[in-house]
Amino acid sequence: MAKYSVIMPAAGKSSRFYDKNYKKPFAPLANRAVWLHSAERFLARDNVIQVILAISPDDREYFNFKFASNVVILGIDVVEGGAERSDSVARALAKVKPEADFVAVHDAARPCICDPWIDEVFAAAEQTGAAILAVPVDGTLKRVEGKRIAETVPRDGLWEAQTPQVFRRQLLLEAYEKRGAEPASDDAQLVERLGKPVAIVRGSRINLKITTREDLRLADSALKALPKPKLSGPANPFADDDRWR
Repeated sequence: MAKYSVIMPAAGKSSRFYDKNYKKPFAPLANRAVWLHSAERFLARDNVIQVILAISPDDREYFNFKFASNVVILGIDVVEGGAERSDSVARALAKVKPEADFVAVHDAARPCICDPWIDEVFAAAEQTGAAILAVPVDGTLKRVEGKRIAETVPRDGLWEAQTPQVFRRQLLLEAYEKRGAEPASDDAQLVERLGKPVAIVRGSRINLKITTREDLRLADSALKALPKPKLSGPANPFADDDRWR
C-alpha cells in the first residue's frame, strides 16, 4: 500500500473573508474549525502517515491557544508558512517523512471533501504520478477590462482546479526545487512546467473552497450531504492508458 503525506496550507491572509474574529481556516463550521474538517478526512485513512498544517507566523500564538490539544491528540505536524502559498508548501515539504511515496496538497479551507473523491484522485496519482481533482467550467466566461466586457472566453476544455492535488514525492520535490521566481497558482502548475503530465479526476462542486463568509453557510449545508455525491466515470480512467505509466 502506497503511503501518503498530506500538506494543508493555512497561512493565507483571508483578505476576502471579512471577519474580524477569524481567518477562514479557523472559523467555526458545524461545531469545529474549518481546518479540522479537512484534516480529519485524511487522518482517518490507513494510507495517510502524516498531516502537515502550514500556518502564518502571525497566527502562531492564537493557533497554539485554540488548537494545541487538537494537534497533540491528532498527531498533526505544524510548520510556519511563508508569504505565498507555494512558500508554505515548500516549507511543509521539508518536513515530509522520507517513507512517504506520495504527497497530497489540500486546502485547509476546503472542508467538504469525502472518501470517494480522495480514493479516486489517490488511485489516479498512483497510476500516473500526478493527479488533481477538478470540475469542468459550466458558466459563460467574460474577460473584463475596467468595468466593461472585453470578450467572451470559450469554455470548451476549461476546468476549475480543486484539491487534493497528489504527486509522487520526488516529482513534487523536483518541481519545487526548480520553481524559480515566477509565481504559480497551484502545485500542478509547477509540475506542468517540468513537462510532466497531470491527470484530471472529476471532482464535485460540493468540494468548495471557503473564501467568503457566505461560503461558510454553503459548506454547512454541503457537509450534511456528504458522502452521498458520487463521481461520474470509471474509478480509474487511466488504468488502460500507457501514456500515464
